[in-house]
Amino acid sequence: QVRLVESGGGLVQAGGSLRLSCAASGSIFSIRLMGWYRQAPGKQREWLAYISRDGTTNYADSVKGRFTISRDNAKNTVYLQMNSLKPEDTAVYYCKATSPENNYWGQGTQVTVSS
Repeated sequence: QVRLVESGGGLVQAGGSLRLSCAASGSIFSIRLMGWYRQAPGKQREWLAYISRDGTTNYADSVKGRFTISRDNAKNTVYLQMNSLKPEDTAVYYCKATSPENNYWGQGTQVTVSS
């Protein structure tokens, strides 16, 4: 069992920055991959980035060069640093953890980018 708690969402102006956090608890040893997704109203949930157990990262083209995923192993926390935000980045952002047997999702945090 893994629990994910997200924080850091809010309202920001276009061109600004925001850092999201995802704190994991429970069976942390079982996690092999953590990632970030977002879902805008009326849209499909979109994969954004992942970081693997060995630190390998990958990004969707829509956020490559603007967003950075990172981790703090001592705090069991992953981050999503979001720079150069655009109104089209407005969405609910979700953290996901993958173990060999299960996927776990956070509750989501709202990010609103104003023009």
